[in-house]
This record gives sequence, C-alpha cells and structure tokens, in this order.
Amino acid sequence: MPPTRSGRGRPDRNRRPGGPRQTGRPQDLVRRTAFDVIRAVETRDAYANLLLPTRLRDRGITGRDAALATELTYGTLRGRGTYDAVLALCSDRELRRIDAPLLDVLRLGAHQILATRIPPHAAVGTTVELARSVAGPGQAKFANAVLRKVASRDLDAWLAIVAPADADATTRLSVAHSHPKWIVSALRDALGPDRGEIGDLLEADNARPRVTLVARPGRATVEELRDAGAEPSRYSPYAAVLGEGDPAHIDAVRDGRAAVQDEASQLVALALAAAPLEGPDARWADICAGPGGKAGLLSAVAGERDARLLAADVQPHRAGLVRRAVDGRAGVVAADGTAPAWRPGAFDRIMVDAPCTGLGALRRRPEARWRRGPESVAELGPLQRELLAAALESVRPGGVVAYVTCSPHLAETRVVVDDVLRRRDGVERLDAPAVLASVAPDLTGVGDGPYAQFWPHRHGTDAMFLALLRRGD
Repeated sequence: MPPTRSGRGRPDRNRRPGGPRQTGRPQDLVRRTAFDVIRAVETRDAYANLLLPTRLRDRGITGRDAALATELTYGTLRGRGTYDAVLALCSDRELRRIDAPLLDVLRLGAHQILATRIPPHAAVGTTVELARSVAGPGQAKFANAVLRKVASRDLDAWLAIVAPADADATTRLSVAHSHPKWIVSALRDALGPDRGEIGDLLEADNARPRVTLVARPGRATVEELRDAGAEPSRYSPYAAVLGEGDPAHIDAVRDGRAAVQDEASQLVALALAAAPLEGPDARWADICAGPGGKAGLLSAVAGERDARLLAADVQPHRAGLVRRAVDGRAGVVAADGTAPAWRPGAFDRIMVDAPCTGLGALRRRPEARWRRGPESVAELGPLQRELLAAALESVRPGGVVAYVTCSPHLAETRVVVDDVLRRRDGVERLDAPAVLASVAPDLTGVGDGPYAQFWPHRHGTDAMFLALLRRGD
C-alpha cells in the first residue's frame, strides 16, 4: 500500500530520503517531469523505468530533485488505486468525467499529501499550480477544492473509510494495497494454502526495489562491484546490490561486463546451466532472449564451459539489444521461437523466457497492474504453449529446457507446463528447487517441487517462475 508519513503500523519503504525544497522553479520542473512521464505511461504505453531516466537526463535534473521526481512518478503509479478511491470521495464529479490529464494531476497531488513528508499545504499549492498550467485556471480551482479535502485526513484515516475492516477481503486488499481485484485473487491463488502472506506480498509489490547487479563471469567479478560501492547479495554468486547511486557510473556496468539484473532472473539462468543432462553440453539457446539479461549471463557461463549460446528474438530491435548484452562468442539472430530456424534437436540446453503479464515485476513496473487485465492472461496463453512445445522439439533427447515467466499467475506457469506435457510423452520434470539449491545453498521458500516460484516478500526478488524439463529418448 502507499506509505504513511507517520509510518504507523506499516513500513514506509517508498519514503523519499530527505526533505524537499518547497518552492522555486526546480521543483516546478520536477513535478512537471513526473506528470509528463505519468501521462506518457497512460497515453502511449510507455514504461516509466525506461522513460524517466531519459527525461531526467534531458532536463538536467539530478541529486535530490531527481530523487523527488522518481518518488513522485513511481509512488503515484503504485498508489493509483488507493488514491482514486480517496479522490472519488473528495470530488463532486465522477472520476470518469474528469479530464484524464487533470485526474493524473490529482493523483500526483494525493500521493504528495498522503505518502510523503511534503507538508500538505505545500503539496496542495504546488499541485494546483501544475493543474493551472495543464488545464487552466478553472480546473485549478477544482483541483484546489478536491486536494484540500484529501488533506483533511491522513492515509490511515482514509483507509479506514475506503478499505474498511468489514469489507470483503479482496476488495479491502485491492484498495488498501492499490492492486486491481483480479490481481489480488490471482496472487492469492498462486500463493497456495492461506498462510496470511497475501498482505505481505502486496506490500512488497509497492516497495521500491533495490538495484541488483550481475557480474558476468569471465568479464567482471563481484569483488569489482563491491569495490565500486555495491553490497553482498543474498543468493546469486554473481550478484551484488547497489544501495544508492547510478549503476551507469560503475566501470564494469558502463563497459557491459556487468549489468542490472534481478537476482531471481540470475538464478533461473544459473539453474538451467546447472541442471543435470545426459550427453554433450556444447550448444545452448535462448529463444526469447530480448532484451538480453538472461542471455548475457548464459553466454558468459557457456563461454567458461566451452559451450556456445545462440540467442534469438522475434523482434529485430530486441535482438539488437541482446547483441550488446552477450559476449562475442554467442550468436544472435532475429527469429521466431515458435517456428524455429534451426533443426529439431539442435540444442543441449534451452531457455524459454516466455512473454507474460509481468505480474512478478510490479515493484519495478508499477504501471503494469493498470495496463493489464485478466484477458491478457488468456491472450498470452497460446503463445506460451507454442514456445514451450517448440523448445521441446528443439532440444535433443537428454537435453534440458527451462520454462520461465516473470509472473506467478497459475495460468501462465504450471498450467502451461502441464498442458504442454499432457500432449507429449517422454519429458521428465526435474526438481527445480533442488537444482536451485545447488546454485544458491541458502535459498528456501521457492516451493516443494517440481516447479520453483520466487516471491518479492520472501526473497526480495521478482516473482519469477521456473520449470526444468528434460527430454527423454
């Protein structure tokens, strides 16, 4: 859920460090930048994590101002569901009748009022000025009236009204933690037997993720990353965590020898490399490789073992990103993994990082929760099944396929694997948690097998799913 200023009863993980300057043109530019990114997310499906750094750089916003712009952008996107519930009670217009740009201004103001240390009067004043520049004087008066009502209570008091204890559990969790109800239900189902974790998971989705780096083996070391200011990671032998600062300022990252990569993403790639197979181990493939994170790590590991990776992506521009991530020994092609350009049984190990709803990465892409609907799961299902079926044809007998999604949704994970295997014989489900334990001995809580599921609230990672499948004769 969005954090409180006081932090009563819940961690304030989204709180921006330090207090902002409250007046002056730099702050106007900061708020305008946050608004522009939020609008781009809404109107042209932009990704905030890709667009915001560019906007900050282009506008010369650095330091504390950049930190504030980041907090306002991500915090508003994360908390939209909660803020809309509050705004609906504070407005004499239905939210659907408020012009979209003005509604985004109001959400931005609500976040400042309810979830930062910015004084309410300053949050109202600066937001009203933004409304004036975006929508004109008349709408600025409307924004002033609405935001003053928002500022009449703190977040805890509003939550008692918009997410009361006597509401049904799904509705209450949806509003309090700012997740659509269908996602709350799907995540609860994926967690399995109720251990009281759903609130912790939703809260973890709203926490600002730390920046995790990967030192690509043979090209960089974890010690080099630590010398540059990173801290030890929990699980991956190639990971380090950057507590603060821009990773692009680290030489190894700037040179492409290291990269930003979630720790679960590293571990599923390493699990594929560690999975037991029968026969030769020289030809590896990543058939949905863009933008190249897992391919970059796999190509480095393969190189140390005298193996060679072929990375493919159906979109040429994504294949170009992959080419920059892998080392020179890897091959990269623009190819459709569902209609392989290679012969059957060509590979010893294959990664299928299937396109999915991205529900496992809501910490890093908070807008995904508003961009997707339950229909997206059904739309992606046929592609996921085709990719896995094609991978099982492309791996040789005795070889291993890793099926991976950055989503815990059952219909994108175990249901896909079970459906594909129901249609073909001779495929063994390996014990993915056991293979992961060989890579990360301290890792627990990913399930009892044969599949593995990471969780943000348990592991501090994306909610990555892993199935390891070995083809028989």
